[in-house]
Parts: sequence; structure tokens; C-alpha cells
Amino acid sequence: MKLVVVGDSLLDIDVVGTADRLCPDAPAPVLDVQEERARPGGAGLAAALAAADGVDVTLVSAVADDEDGHRLRGELARVPSVLGPSPTPTPVKTRLRCGDQSIARLDRGGGSGVPQATDDMLDAVLEADYVLVSDYGRGLVRDERLRGVLARRPVVWDPHPRGPAPVPGARLVTPNASEAKAFSGHADPMDALDALRAKWRARAVVVTLGAGGALLHGGGTPVAVPAPRVPVVDPCGAGDRFAVTVAARLMGGAAMDDAIAAGVTSAAEFLRGGGASGFRPVDQLSSVDAVRARGGTVVATGGCFDLLHAGHVRTLRAARSLGDCLVVCLNSDASVRRLKGPDRPVTKEQDRVEVLRALGCVDDVVVFEDDTPERVLAALRPDVWVKGGDYTVESLPEADLVKGWGGRTVVVPYHRGRSTTEMLSRRG
Repeated sequence: MKLVVVGDSLLDIDVVGTADRLCPDAPAPVLDVQEERARPGGAGLAAALAAADGVDVTLVSAVADDEDGHRLRGELARVPSVLGPSPTPTPVKTRLRCGDQSIARLDRGGGSGVPQATDDMLDAVLEADYVLVSDYGRGLVRDERLRGVLARRPVVWDPHPRGPAPVPGARLVTPNASEAKAFSGHADPMDALDALRAKWRARAVVVTLGAGGALLHGGGTPVAVPAPRVPVVDPCGAGDRFAVTVAARLMGGAAMDDAIAAGVTSAAEFLRGGGASGFRPVDQLSSVDAVRARGGTVVATGGCFDLLHAGHVRTLRAARSLGDCLVVCLNSDASVRRLKGPDRPVTKEQDRVEVLRALGCVDDVVVFEDDTPERVLAALRPDVWVKGGDYTVESLPEADLVKGWGGRTVVVPYHRGRSTTEMLSRRG
């Protein structure tokens, strides 16, 4: 299924260094620069996050034909994009950072011009199964033609104080607490929920509360979703992480409250990993790149891993022994339902990811939405593809794909009596 992210893209730059002295002429810290890191921001960050999750995503945005715009396009090189022209300079946010802490931010670019949606941009939105509107107040989603198209698609709308109201009928609108107060005039999030749902004519509104989790109102009794406790130094990007996860889960058929719970957990884990400053557009493949850079062997395996058991662990250990890093390609919840039936998975996607990443033999986990792993394999391009179970190499349709880039497919022993399906049948 196709997720399209629509909105304003920015260029974010982190200038990272150490600060252990003050200027001789002012009480200001001196930052001794060690490195500079660029990444997409705004809608570009949201699309990059979705792509790193293995979601089939397309970014629809407007980017200026200037030096910063070219740099932004380079940072988006691995994200399928339909980028129209922008009449204003590319917005750039430069953070001066010491350790995990920002000590100043420099903004440039932007302006009073408003981008207009092109026919190609509208066509891309019409091809979406779900749309995430990532509004950063730069004007793209004010375009009337674009709004007309958005009203015809299922939409999650992440609003901005300087942006327009969501299109009527949005499946979900996701303001944070300060935005909800500004939009509704109510300081109490509960009061804001009622007012905003009526004002925007949205099917549901969720107010995100940072460490307080989220409050969801979809017409019945409001639902409070708590957040895991994580140390937060820089919350930048948490809202994008939340909205992307929710949109992807809803697209996959999840219930609204389940999608919100997944979004809250995902945002917390994102912040635990350093937030936007800790993210790279190819974050899911970063360990792979490091192994390849030193001439190592990348191994991948895949499956549902619903109820983790000894057979799984033996397969994963055997796979890891064949190379220098192991990436698990994990079927999403929606994919498992299509493959195994409506009662599966027993263990939700986010929990399956957490358990797998806790295993010493697993270096990374990539979630994919398709029924088969061909597309995620084409992005990962492992040296060795491992399957555990009652297979032969000749019976695996992905074996020819892996062979195409010089990789090989290996089948490791099947452990009879140890499968999730058998375990559940015995329980019944």
C-alpha cells in the first residue's frame, strides 16, 4: 500500500562540537566545530522516517532551485519524491550542538511566496492509499487544487499554527497541546478535543502531550494513551515520528486506538535514540553500510516472528554465524494478518521489533508492509539471505532476486515441533 506525505520540506543542519570556554569579549560559549550533519526536515523528515520503516512512501513537496534546495534534494535521494518548484528560498534550520544539547539555532530562507501544486503532485496524491499531511506553515497545503484532491483521500493531518485548517472529513488530526490550545482557545486538552473535532469536522482528533502521552477523541469516550518514560534532551522530530507511525498503522488496517498507542511508543523510542539529531535518512541500513565499508558480509532473514520461540532463536543464531551483521526483515501487522489470518499476529509489531532487537544475534530490524520481502531485499541487497524452515533454495521466489546482485540464499535447519502455528493450535 502507498503512503504519500504531503507538505513543506526544510533542510536541517546540525553543527556539532565541544564548548568548554567562553568568548573573551562576551559571556557566550565558543563552539569548536567537529562535524556538520544535514538531513531533511518537515515533511521531508516524515517521508524519510517512513522510508526507513520500509513503508512504500512518496514525498510530495515544493523545493526551491537554490544551493540549499539542491542539498535538500540530495538528502532525499533515497526517498521517492515528486518535488514541485518553490518561489521562496529553501528554509534552513541550523542547530549549534554540544553533545546532545542545542545551544543556539540559526534560521534562514523562506519568505512570503506561496508554492503551488503541479499536476504531477496532484496525480501522486490521487495514487495514495493514505495521505499524511505534514504542514510546516510554508503554504503548500493552502493550494485549493491540492486541498480538493486531499478531500478525496484518507488523510492524517499534522497541523501547524501558521497553516490552514485541515480538509473536512480528515480521518485524524494530530495537534500537540500548545497547538490545540491555540486552535481551540481551551487550555484543557479534553475541552480542546471536543471543540476541535467539531470545528474541523474531523473523524477523530488526538492531542499529543509529550511525556503525558496522548488523548484521542473519535466520537465516543476519549481515550488516554500513556507514554513510556524516556530521558528527553531534544524533542525535535517526535511529532513527525508519531504522525508517520499512526498513518502507516491506519493504512495497514489498525484500529485508531491501537495506531495511537503505536505512535506514542514509536515517538518515545525515537527520542530515546536521540530524536531527529540521531536519525539518518538511511538509519535502518546504517549498520549495513558500516559492515560493507569494512568489507564484511551482510546477512538478512525474514518472517513474522510472532511468538518468539527456540526455533526462531536457533534460526537467528545460525543466520548471524554466516556473516558480520544480521538484519531481520519483519512482516508488519497488516502483512501478518493477510498471511496468517485475522487472529494474527498475537504479538503486535512494535513489541516484536523490541524483542528481536534485544537479541544479541540481531543487529537491526526492518519492518515491511508487503506480503513478500522482495522490495525490502532490493533496498537492503544482503550478501546472504537466510530462510529457516521446510524450504529448498529452488522453492524460494526471492532466491533469483538475491542472485542478481551476487548474493546467495541459504536454508538453515527446520526445528520440528517449534512453530507459532503449532504452539497456538496446541493451546486451543
